Amino acid sequence: MPITSKYSTKQVEQIIDDMFDVLEKHKTSPELALMVVGDIATNIINANVPAAQRAVIAEKFAKALQTSIKKD
Repeated sequence: MPITSKYSTKQVEQIIDDMFDVLEKHKTSPELALMVVGDIATNIINANVPAAQRAVIAEKFAKALQTSIKKD
């Protein structure tokens, strides 16, 4: 069964484009970009997820990231 999202592809792609524009504006290296994105994920989890669920959410996020990486 395919995974469906409550967010439109257009909305997601627009936010991604905006984020890439900011990173490009600052001439961000891949390492710094990943550090920034990681810090954003950490802040979102810490600010919006109950403490008892944070580790589980972080693990699911990490697994989703690993699954989405192209393995050539």
